[in-house]
Amino acid sequence: MKRWHWISLGILTIISIIVELTMVSETEHGTHWWSVIPLFYILFGFVGCVVIVFFSKAIGKIFLQKKEDYYDTL
Repeated sequence: MKRWHWISLGILTIISIIVELTMVSETEHGTHWWSVIPLFYILFGFVGCVVIVFFSKAIGKIFLQKKEDYYDTL
């Protein structure tokens, strides 16, 4: 990635952390036990995205990718 991509990603991360810590109250998300954990929703979203990426790569390697000589065997 280019340098400005990393800079904009860092700025967006810092902004979302500031918003999470200052503006999100317990009443907006409900009164669940995880609502009191700081940065829970940011971490939950990040871990969810990482799981989706690795799961998709595994599915692609196991089920979707053909062997190198796939067309030669026909």
